[in-house]
Amino acid sequence: MPTLDEIRRKKIEELMQSQQGKLQQQVQEQAQVQQQIEQMESIVKQFLTKDALARYGSLKTAHHDKALQLLMILFQAIQKGQIQSEIDDQVLKKILGQLIPKKKEIKIKRV
Repeated sequence: MPTLDEIRRKKIEELMQSQQGKLQQQVQEQAQVQQQIEQMESIVKQFLTKDALARYGSLKTAHHDKALQLLMILFQAIQKGQIQSEIDDQVLKKILGQLIPKKKEIKIKRV
């Protein structure tokens, strides 16, 4: 009959193996997502002018989430055939303006 220490050790080993399996699965999923993003990025970059590409690079550095959102929008538009020519900086600015909600100004009036 196994002792209490043996049962505990066996249970801890099982838990550690389970955690390692989950960690490996998460790493694989992250790698797949990163690879998909890189593929989308390479396709979208073919449609960007030099200035637009510089703006995208700056946005990616400063606001990664917004850059990813922009990338998704451009990629979907390219897939649907809505974009057939190069995207210049002005068009990119317009798209970014639509992504970023306008801030409401709050005015305080003293009575």
